[in-house]
Amino acid sequence: MRDLKIPQERHPEKAHKPDQAQPQKPSWIRVKAPTSAGYKQTREILKTNKLVTVCEEAGCPNVGECWSHGHATMMIMGEICTRGCSFCNIATGRPDALDTFEPGRVAHAVQTLGLKHVVITSVDRDDLDDGGAEHFAQTIRAVRHRSPDTTIEILTPDFLKCGPQALETVVAARPDVFNHNLETVPGLYPTVRPGARYFHSLRLLQRVKELDPSMFTKSGIMVGLGEDRQSVLQVMDDMRAADVDFLTIGQYLQPTPKHHRVDRFVTPEEFAGYEKSAFGKGFLMVSATPLTRSSYHAGEDFARLRDARLAKLGRN
Repeated sequence: MRDLKIPQERHPEKAHKPDQAQPQKPSWIRVKAPTSAGYKQTREILKTNKLVTVCEEAGCPNVGECWSHGHATMMIMGEICTRGCSFCNIATGRPDALDTFEPGRVAHAVQTLGLKHVVITSVDRDDLDDGGAEHFAQTIRAVRHRSPDTTIEILTPDFLKCGPQALETVVAARPDVFNHNLETVPGLYPTVRPGARYFHSLRLLQRVKELDPSMFTKSGIMVGLGEDRQSVLQVMDDMRAADVDFLTIGQYLQPTPKHHRVDRFVTPEEFAGYEKSAFGKGFLMVSATPLTRSSYHAGEDFARLRDARLAKLGRN
């Protein structure tokens, strides 16, 4: 039997916390269970290549739609995170050693699925000196070798405990989009994202642009955690000051009673208001809907993002 790295309780760091009531989801949040042939085919390809996806690990509500179209977000470096954010459904514990063959398997899956755009993310790996930066770079290079026409979007951890060379290693591998989520407003970091630092994450995004001004940057937040509108607008201003190109805003959904409670369900009309404000602040691309997630419709959004930059350059 395999030696388990974590207790059977998926979230041992949350076991002592009291249960939080899970309110009934409104009609605009509910989605159908995945049953399509495309969904099953994608699942089989991922299973055959022994790949983990954030779609499953984070309990994404869009998994049925995305997998039915052959889209999936690859999660590298294992399925156990070294942090225990109160919103996240990924298991916390001591991760396994890195799998040196994983970059090749990701590249093979991307080729087999025929992806035009792939999103690659990871758990936090504070146990590694470089936070997994070189593993990200190897995966990017492997995908480029197998599928040179596929555009690559990465969603990275914050590399909080690493030196500056970690970020430099990832940027030097030249992904098409560098995404790092701020997740929430700074006032909620102590309870929602206690292992991270808001201004470190903001500076990370800014530094990407300094290293490579041509690289698209992207970040996202969840709403419904207890923030107010003004604090969301301030995050938008902070992102624009860091020259972030693409903003995503989606509704927070509580994975289990032990996770951070849902403060409220933000209405579609409010999301439309956020989208309007964000475009007014200068973002090239904005996705703000209840079901928006970082990689939801990422390929289509990347194409629009690229077109928006070209249009902006044409005006200047």
